[in-house]
Amino acid sequence: MLTSFAVHVARSGTGWAARLLADDAASELPALEAALTGEWPGPFVFVVDSRLYFVALTTGPGGMVRAMISDGALPEFLLAAEVMERYGIEGVQVDADDESEHPAGDLDLFADAGLPRADLEQILLADLWADEMVAEIAGRLGFADELAAAVAP
Repeated sequence: MLTSFAVHVARSGTGWAARLLADDAASELPALEAALTGEWPGPFVFVVDSRLYFVALTTGPGGMVRAMISDGALPEFLLAAEVMERYGIEGVQVDADDESEHPAGDLDLFADAGLPRADLEQILLADLWADEMVAEIAGRLGFADELAAAVAP
């Protein structure tokens, strides 16, 4: 699996389809938002940056974009800062030696697809790298194989 990537995941018939948008996390937010096409629930765009954090986007009522970030204490990363600013996600102030995750944003993002907030929080607070968190979410929602194929090096 790539350590940084942007991937689009959407319903396809009775299953899911995943496609790589970029093999790094440097994609600009407007391009990622434009990729939010597909059947409800979803589609989702996941961006994993250097295995340190991930951003997930989906559409809500009226086409409104919903967003979450696996660690709101990382505003020094360009995409993280952009997502937090654009969607009004409050950053988390932590001590320099704090290595725990601080999820922020819309943690109900995957609820309509079958992953309740409490289950998502368990994944986000586990001792996992960002790509492993996304793989766990994919497993719970049923698109693990499609994600793995899309991000295979």
